[in-house]
Amino acid sequence: MSVIIVLLFASISVAAIFLAAFLWGVKNKQFEDSFSPPYRILFDDKPVKEEINK
Repeated sequence: MSVIIVLLFASISVAAIFLAAFLWGVKNKQFEDSFSPPYRILFDDKPVKEEINK
């Protein structure tokens, strides 16, 4: 029976950590840009010019 209590405490602790991480991400505006990610894959990156040091 004590194993269930330990597992319950562990699962609630992990859930609280994930909730805190999510709230921190929302507070720091990590989820603000919802428009450009689907379209970012459609455009190529700028070509990289290789510099040769002689």
